[in-house]
Amino acid sequence: MKDIFFKAAVLEKQKSPLKLVSNVQVPKLEKGQVLVKLAYSGVCHSQIMEIEGLRGKDKYLPHLLGHEGSGIVIDVGSNVTKVKSGDTVVLGWIKGNGIDSGGCCYKHQNENFNAGSVTTFNEYAVVSENRCVIIPKNIPMDIAALFGCAVLTGSGILTNTIRPKKNTDIAFFGIGGIGLSALAVSKSYSFNKIFAVDINDERLSLAKDFGATHTINPMKECPVKFIKENTKGIGVDYAIDAAGLVKTIEQAFESIKTNNGLCVFASHPKFGDKISIDPFDLISGKRIIGSWGGDAQPDRDIPFFSKLYLAGKLPLEKFISKKYKLEDINSAINDLKQGKVIRPIIELDTTIKNALG
Repeated sequence: MKDIFFKAAVLEKQKSPLKLVSNVQVPKLEKGQVLVKLAYSGVCHSQIMEIEGLRGKDKYLPHLLGHEGSGIVIDVGSNVTKVKSGDTVVLGWIKGNGIDSGGCCYKHQNENFNAGSVTTFNEYAVVSENRCVIIPKNIPMDIAALFGCAVLTGSGILTNTIRPKKNTDIAFFGIGGIGLSALAVSKSYSFNKIFAVDINDERLSLAKDFGATHTINPMKECPVKFIKENTKGIGVDYAIDAAGLVKTIEQAFESIKTNNGLCVFASHPKFGDKISIDPFDLISGKRIIGSWGGDAQPDRDIPFFSKLYLAGKLPLEKFISKKYKLEDINSAINDLKQGKVIRPIIELDTTIKNALG
């Protein structure tokens, strides 16, 4: 394979904008590695936490970022059997089937850029085989990018982690990419009341379109009080926190009923922050757990959620209100941080198309 050079958004220093760098060189592929030309990338709050140092000291600087995307396989390293050149694939951070080849290092002049097992803020990426899943037919490439993190984590919380019973009540705290993905799949279950909590009224309006029966803006009223008042003082059977704040996790836990109420949080507060809960609530039967990527198995769950999307039961187009070029990556990150968009999508190569049925 001839030498390939590409553009990438690089984190050189925490609490600083990403730097767009040209002429980054693709390294020689090693065992279990796959070279992908990116079509689209999503932007997740996890990247904001990395950039702003909210996960603690970063010992891998400078490095590439991004963990959900879609693209086409250009080449594969030795022992790769899951995908081949020409396959269109979802890229995600959750481990699936195949070789876990670890991270890699890119060359740029006299610099080295570190990268994990998958990155997507770049025109090309060397990724581990187990971070690739072939895109099911008829799934648009921009929608496919959402399957790398948002859909697997959010929708997976319901289908894999909670597995809700019929005729129950649920509350969603934080209606961003993860929260909206969880809310979207709730239509597949028989909930009585669905509460959506967010400080953004536009997102609350969207939550109604996705099936929420009640919406609460915590800037205007206490969500715990509202939920209790509308569940005869008992609380909901399930609560999902996707805001990743100490206060919202605590409120989600407070809103569930005693005797088997379950609170699940999908994101986490900044490094060093702790949540505070009443131990008596645990004795009384309340439960709280974290969900690692919606307990998803990408090779199983991406085809499943794709079928829901194609059947019109997972309206993912509503997640994408704005697309950006790679040159505008910092604007996309700032818009996400300020709540202007649900899931920013970065266009890297719009000419790449997925297979049709």
